[in-house]
Amino acid sequence: MAAYDELMAFQRETEALGQIMGRLGWDQETMMPSGASEQRAEEMAALAGVLHARRMDPRIGDWLEAVAPDDLAGQRQVAEIRREYERTQKVPSDLSSAIARTTSLAHRTWAEARATEDFDLFRPKLEEVLSLSREKASALAVGGDLYDALLEEFEPGATGTSLQEMFDALRPRLVALREKVLGAERTVAPLIGTYEEQGQLEISRRLALAFGYDTNHGRIDKAVHPFSSGSGLDVRITTRTEPENPSNCFYSTIHEVGHAAYEQGIDRAFLLSPLGRGVSMGVHESQSRIYENQLGRSRAFTGWLFGQVREVFGDAGAPDAEAFYGAINHCAPGYIRTEADEVHYNLHIVLRFDLERMLIDGRLEAADLPEAWNARFEADFGLAVDKPSNGCLQDVHWSEALFGYFPTYTLGNVYAGCLHEALRADLPDLDETLAAGDPSPATAWLREKLQRHGGLYEPADVIERASGRKPGVEPLLDYLEAKFSDIYAL
Repeated sequence: MAAYDELMAFQRETEALGQIMGRLGWDQETMMPSGASEQRAEEMAALAGVLHARRMDPRIGDWLEAVAPDDLAGQRQVAEIRREYERTQKVPSDLSSAIARTTSLAHRTWAEARATEDFDLFRPKLEEVLSLSREKASALAVGGDLYDALLEEFEPGATGTSLQEMFDALRPRLVALREKVLGAERTVAPLIGTYEEQGQLEISRRLALAFGYDTNHGRIDKAVHPFSSGSGLDVRITTRTEPENPSNCFYSTIHEVGHAAYEQGIDRAFLLSPLGRGVSMGVHESQSRIYENQLGRSRAFTGWLFGQVREVFGDAGAPDAEAFYGAINHCAPGYIRTEADEVHYNLHIVLRFDLERMLIDGRLEAADLPEAWNARFEADFGLAVDKPSNGCLQDVHWSEALFGYFPTYTLGNVYAGCLHEALRADLPDLDETLAAGDPSPATAWLREKLQRHGGLYEPADVIERASGRKPGVEPLLDYLEAKFSDIYAL
């Protein structure tokens, strides 16, 4: 037990330093002066070096050899520390620092390139990030699949092959549903109007509180690309506003609250330990997606939201609650992933999944990305990309070397489908509280069944324990077909 206590005390300090690095990233995307980029890059690189050295400290190996916990939590703590220790051993310290330094600078360049519609401004930094990511993948893979080595960081146990099977199972029914919706006789109008920023942010605040976000241990700010940051007692979220598209703000907020609620809901006994954070990005996305879509875009909840929008703006952009529900779920092909309806969303992800696998294995180079993206997008969505911010510059992920992250969005949707099926079976009267703007029965169910466990169980295991079934695509597809067949009278 002495060795275990020493190991966990050492790990607690490492986790605390990791939280500090995350806070630097949060500040960079929300409040940092634009002229501070180069210094921030050095700060991030220095801290990355410190963390890398701690994570490969030889004492960890000695402690791991000496411990053998007999309880599940202890076994999982040790397993996660060992996994991180073994991965860190494979990546040179100077490479880890170089990635932190380069991505810090690349993020700022990406934001500038996106704002000015200039891919060539971003291209040199993307080339650097891609080169470093390939180097990291090669070190981690040890002769194995490069993409799988990076994917392990976000979704332990998943492989490119298993994810391809998931997309192959989803695609036929998704495409068929899309064709039916786009060919439907019933038309559904989108929201029409202009909505000032302060009103959007006021409703955003109400939504965050309704979905259980604890503002005593968090805050809401604006960012170019909404995100959630932190765990335990300090979990922050961001959102964004668009004058003619208030749903972007509303549902970005609900989405990020889903992430934040997961982190805030983890058992405090796991604070600043490997179990004190979400077990994988796929499971994380299951929370953000079920909050945003199955709950937040439901007919019952949008009825309440319709009243809030009318109260704040006077005009909700739709004549009644039913039309507002249709507008919120309006189905049409569009350029932007984060604004995509539920039918099109996963088709956006498979495009990114395919392209980033090609980027990592060398079949595609950074300079050729716009052409490859635009051709694939037009083939899949029937739209010609008109500007880089509607194409390969819309997402922040590749500027931050997050190769392997994108497929976890669809995996999260699949997990959310399984959870929603079980949640509805357990809470048959849920729509009554949703209609009153109160999702708490559902969020309490999710906290009890899943969120409180943190990293206590493996990703697929925690979904199966919560939903009572092995993860599969059918519940998600059944939900989508039922919902959009109703909206569009299919």
